[in-house]
Amino acid sequence: MKQLFSFLLLLTMVVAIAENVIAQATTSGANTITTAVPFLSITPDSRAGGMGDAGVGLTPDVSSQHWNPAKYVFMESDMGIGLSYSPWLRNLVDDINLAYLSGYKKLDDVQAISASLRYFSLGDIIFTSDYGEINGQQSPNEFAVDFGYSRLLSETFSGAVALRYIRSDLTGGQMVGGVETHAGNAFAADVAFYYYKELRVNRKDNIFSAGINIQNIGSKISYTDGTIKDFIPTNLMLGASYTSNLDDYNSFTFSFEANKLLVPTPPADSVGLDDGVIVSGGVNSDIGSIEGIVVSFHDAPGGFQEEMQEINLSLGIEYWYNKQFAIRGGYFYEHENKGNRKYFTAGAGLKLNVFALDFSYLLPTQRNHPLENTLRFTLSFDIDAFGNQR
Repeated sequence: MKQLFSFLLLLTMVVAIAENVIAQATTSGANTITTAVPFLSITPDSRAGGMGDAGVGLTPDVSSQHWNPAKYVFMESDMGIGLSYSPWLRNLVDDINLAYLSGYKKLDDVQAISASLRYFSLGDIIFTSDYGEINGQQSPNEFAVDFGYSRLLSETFSGAVALRYIRSDLTGGQMVGGVETHAGNAFAADVAFYYYKELRVNRKDNIFSAGINIQNIGSKISYTDGTIKDFIPTNLMLGASYTSNLDDYNSFTFSFEANKLLVPTPPADSVGLDDGVIVSGGVNSDIGSIEGIVVSFHDAPGGFQEEMQEINLSLGIEYWYNKQFAIRGGYFYEHENKGNRKYFTAGAGLKLNVFALDFSYLLPTQRNHPLENTLRFTLSFDIDAFGNQR
């Protein structure tokens, strides 16, 4: 019974992170870490999405809730809202979509509150019995809603906490192998810090910023009344960026990020590593979330070498002309044994007094990749600027 439900969960996760599964099937030493609700790890916005998914240390914007809510206290505007949309895995199916709504309000010069809603639709799925009989059609979906509070701790340093509720309805209450299923629920929190420093270099105002965010520290999630519980994607993000203003009209921003899932590496019996050695080890999923975070730094069956393989790297560059038009590019790297996602990104942005429109495009290095032709769109609205125009 446990194996049957785990298989159902795995099928849904394959749809959400199909690129990892394909890479695992074609790489002999693969030992990919998988979690429930992987939609929480999908880049929701177009700006960071156009810069190789490097966002935790990037300069503040309306979508900072996902990357680092501590950035909101450094926003120039007092209030803003943004809406992002991405058709997902269009090379496989045509009805999976991710929508993201975020907003913030500065309470004063040292405090800000923020919130976001993330909705992931998995399209329509027909459930059948073991004999191929149709049991019904469902529209699985997942969403997460969170609220954040950020505060300046000094003139250049801030901290934030975000609380999150997660709901994942994969089966619509269908009976699976005689077992009653239900929507999974979980609670989590983010703890983030951000450093922002304006520098005077060659008579120009430059900016150095850096951030760290531990995302989704929280409970495990279950879809039955039994003992089956899965980890959510607790993640450590660490990054920095540097903005150089060449003159009054031209500026460049360079961004770097490293991130690692703080989830135990699965046992690797019969897994061949790069040196051809067959090893065993890893950690079963029957431990608690906090213990899982601790052991995730030293549990890889291949030792330190495999632990380093679990770190994903992102590089991004952004060019602004007159603070109105932006062009972006980036690269994302994931080791072939841990998912093998390697892709370039590109994007552009247009900013007016009140509105800003951004889009990004993803170009995998592998041909016929599930993420190929991924587009993201973000529309943001500066409420403070709108009020000043009235």
